[in-house]
Amino acid sequence: MALIWVILIPLLAAPICWWAGRARTDAELKVPLIVALLALLFDLVLVLNLFDPASGGGWWLAIDMPWIPRFGITLSLALDGLGFVMLLLALVLGIAAAWVSAREIREASGAFYATLMLSIAGVLGVFLAVDLFLFFLFWELMLVPVYFLIAAWGHGDAERSSTQSSTQSAIKFFIYTQASGLLMLLAIVALVWLHFDATGELTFAFDALRDTAPDGPAGVWLLLGFLIAFAVKLPAVPLHGWLPDAHTDAPTGGSVILAGILLKTGAYGLLRFGLPLFPDAAVVIAPYAMWLGVVAVLYGAWLAYAQTDFKRLVAYSSISHMGFVLIGIFALNIQAWQGAVMQMIAHGLSTAALFVVAGILQRRLGTREMSAVGGLWQHMPVLGGFTLLFAIASIGLPGLANFIGEFLVLLGAYKAHAPVAVVAALGLVLAAVYGLVLVQRSFHGPLEIPPTSDAVADATVDERMLLALFALLVAVLGVQPQLLFDVLGPWLDGLAVVIDAGVDS
Repeated sequence: MALIWVILIPLLAAPICWWAGRARTDAELKVPLIVALLALLFDLVLVLNLFDPASGGGWWLAIDMPWIPRFGITLSLALDGLGFVMLLLALVLGIAAAWVSAREIREASGAFYATLMLSIAGVLGVFLAVDLFLFFLFWELMLVPVYFLIAAWGHGDAERSSTQSSTQSAIKFFIYTQASGLLMLLAIVALVWLHFDATGELTFAFDALRDTAPDGPAGVWLLLGFLIAFAVKLPAVPLHGWLPDAHTDAPTGGSVILAGILLKTGAYGLLRFGLPLFPDAAVVIAPYAMWLGVVAVLYGAWLAYAQTDFKRLVAYSSISHMGFVLIGIFALNIQAWQGAVMQMIAHGLSTAALFVVAGILQRRLGTREMSAVGGLWQHMPVLGGFTLLFAIASIGLPGLANFIGEFLVLLGAYKAHAPVAVVAALGLVLAAVYGLVLVQRSFHGPLEIPPTSDAVADATVDERMLLALFALLVAVLGVQPQLLFDVLGPWLDGLAVVIDAGVDS
């Protein structure tokens, strides 16, 4: 039952946040935030208590209950090393999103925190579900609250009304993800039908479907159905069109959830379902998928450099960084998978921190245009220092987690397909350019803002604590990456066995 409670805690916290938010006094407006933080902290403690390194290569914990027996649908949840680290990332960033929203969300705060809790509950369900229908259900459910986070509380665009612009960005996000989700649903139904045709058993259970998943052209087509759905979430070029507008218009907490968690569900889906279900097809399409990742790395970096908006630059950089993840997944070796998961965690932390900085600047200065906020270092040295740290983390500075992820991805990619690694390495050079430009334009040069107001006040104590937490996690994983790899070890070994069997066949 512990796995069910992991999802139920934020789910039950949502209506409490909404009810508490009906109050109107400043003191009572803090109640939804407190409820959300307590729920997420309790959930984090619960997940930490599920840590079971002695379980070997199987599931640490699993639950399988009948749900819709007529169609073979079960309430199947399971946890292993991969799911464990993704749950931790989701809950840590969920806490950060709730905390950073306290200063930004002043209207309908109860509804905001309720929506935030629902989105996190959906993500946790994605990371735990091992029944494919249940996985698809959580996959779709997590999109609805994120749509409202963007549409109802988004920043909008200076040239249009906030509501209109944010709603348009939310609709674009929803259409992209819904359309791609339909392809995944068709692939799931086809996989279930093939299993029924072979065994006479109607089931959506991952373990059962894996035993009868087709190879050859049928397997390739089914894997492509999953791949397109997951590539939209990564996002991979050319399926990335929703991301810059969604990030730009989302509130800071929404951007933290989008960049830190939702993008990772696509990579997680490939690692959890795509590769194990279709190892033969993965071997066939791996070279093409890796080159698609290279395109994302270079194209995202180039567009990031061209931006003048702080938040939009960080949004485009996410396309580039997640391109490394796609390369690592389809390099099909343990080193590359280690790098891909490390990159997922590191990108989630460092990019979420940069979005927090963007939110602070927007609240202080009323703009994110880097040309309008230059010279801030002399008045915001602490915030400038944190921004520099996370910018160079994104670049891949040795000693920080991002370096470990990118290095292992490139090393694994070189083993699998050397030209991919060589070309993708150019993305590191472009990352250095746009990362340092971000800091230079925002914090150096002549001061553009009059220094006589609170607009140039440095980071507050709570903002420093949040950014320091991100910095600590990025540094610890950079110095001691084995902490992560030890947790992932049994899962990695099991996936390698499945892929090696596909290669041999």
